Amino acid sequence: MAYEYTGDAAARLLETYDTDAATGPESAAPFPQDRRRPELNLLRRLLFPGCWNARKLLEDESAVRNTLTELGSHYEAGIRAYSGPDPSGTTTDVLERLPELRRTLEKDVEAAYKGDPAARSVVEIVRSYPGLQAIMVQRVAHCLYDAGVPEYARELTEYAKTVTGIDIHPGARIGDHFFVDHGTGVVIGETATVGDWVRLYQDVTLGALHFEEEEDDEKALKKGYKRHPDIGDNVVIGAGTKVLGAITVGDHVSIGANSWVTEDIPDHTSVFVSEHPEQERKRNG
Repeated sequence: MAYEYTGDAAARLLETYDTDAATGPESAAPFPQDRRRPELNLLRRLLFPGCWNARKLLEDESAVRNTLTELGSHYEAGIRAYSGPDPSGTTTDVLERLPELRRTLEKDVEAAYKGDPAARSVVEIVRSYPGLQAIMVQRVAHCLYDAGVPEYARELTEYAKTVTGIDIHPGARIGDHFFVDHGTGVVIGETATVGDWVRLYQDVTLGALHFEEEEDDEKALKKGYKRHPDIGDNVVIGAGTKVLGAITVGDHVSIGANSWVTEDIPDHTSVFVSEHPEQERKRNG
């Protein structure tokens, strides 16, 4: 016999919906339901067709246009669900930037190839490196963020996080030749800026040191202010390092693994943990 619920939770739930923001905007279109995010696969094919079984795009402009239209339809649905600005205009503006973003991503591939002794080919980087997948999504999501649809942009970067383990907020501003090696546990906050030729390793955080509270709303944290670091050009940040607060890390800086940085670092400086804990050993049994 099939189960049938007969309790009063349905009525009690219904009573709560009128006060719950999580029910969504009253006039919003349906949210996209495909949690596999087809946007990522379409974006991969447009930006690196030779690596993602889309060689037809290399020769056929109409095929490229059709793929742009398909990608745009997903972007438009995502934007409309949040009652953002005119979806068609925003979508077109973002798609118009893809050729420029492709050139930028080619620089990211170059940074990965030059920055990783284990890299054997460009194709390996495009298909395998989580850092490239994460920054590819983030660069497009940043365009959406700047266009006034930060919620949908956040959906895309959160999906990239589930795939790569790398969490880059769409509001972060990332320069050219960016490379995240390994990548698991990397976090870059909303108001962070990152210069050119920056390399991060796993478990690096570019985060906030503390949070300000709203003056007129108890327990609510203030929004919209600078709280994450600015990273200069030609910077390497080692695994496990935390760079916290609205501080500035200068150009040509090297930060060693497991460092804790909460103050400005001038140009041409190396930072490292000077004393490591002593190891103790004993025989088992």
